[in-house]
Amino acid sequence: MIENVTIVGAGAMGTMVGDAFVKLLGPEKVRFLADGDRLARYQAEGIYYNGTRCDFRFTDGSEEEETDLLIFAVKDPALADAMDLAASSVGQDTIILSLLNGTTSEETLGLRFGMGKVIPTVTRGMDPVREGNTVVRRGAGGNIFVGIPQEDYFDQAEMLDAVVEFLAAAGLPVVKEPDIMHIMWSKFMLNVGVNQACMMFEVDYEGVQKPGPARDLMIAAMNEVRKISACQGVLLTQKDLQESLAVVDSLAPDSKPSMRQDGLAHRKTEVDMFAGAVIRMADRFGMSVPVNEEIYQKVKEMEKTW
Repeated sequence: MIENVTIVGAGAMGTMVGDAFVKLLGPEKVRFLADGDRLARYQAEGIYYNGTRCDFRFTDGSEEEETDLLIFAVKDPALADAMDLAASSVGQDTIILSLLNGTTSEETLGLRFGMGKVIPTVTRGMDPVREGNTVVRRGAGGNIFVGIPQEDYFDQAEMLDAVVEFLAAAGLPVVKEPDIMHIMWSKFMLNVGVNQACMMFEVDYEGVQKPGPARDLMIAAMNEVRKISACQGVLLTQKDLQESLAVVDSLAPDSKPSMRQDGLAHRKTEVDMFAGAVIRMADRFGMSVPVNEEIYQKVKEMEKTW
């Protein structure tokens, strides 16, 4: 039974789920970890979700309080520091979820804290946007998919059921997914396309929802992920591609993905986790991924100008 939660990362996704957890458990049972200037800023300015200041408890974790559920909602470049910050929160029965994009964070967390603690998690179709200390989520669509590999080597079935029950009780749209690896790769394909196309062309979702060079690049980058996924034993079909495009087309046209938000804020982007990961996997299998190579070089050039 999950009775308290610790979250690392008060960005768009962390704020969205944190707000739901506080409403379910109360503010004393939900804490956000941060340190240094970030902690001081959060404590002084607070976080707002859909126009209302959140009743969040911010701490540096120095009280070494073990938690039932630990959620990582940071960007990939910050994951290593986030794990250090959260280490004292992990107890024998702690369940860990990752809301990071990509396909590698679960393994990274498992190597640090134990694979048996990590329940694979994917969000899809949810588009909260953070600007400063304010997060806005306009629609109510999308889902949080949670599941375990078909070969449950770590006997995680009871943990999975506990997570599903808890997220549902918090009013979050949760799906218990029997083929979680397929969903994870499908989300990775989506992110490699939409995040990077919006970043390269400096557009909101509207820029990739209509025919043109940005949408063409998005689809081409996604098709390269399809090739890579097959080598990893996950088959992404044309139907999966079309479903991902339907997700993109359902989003608010004037909203924007996380990578575009990072670009506007002159923060380091997740290009290494998207195009960089595709390139690394392609090299391993002796494949060519020219679209993602072009994206990687272009985004790295853009970052140098900040």
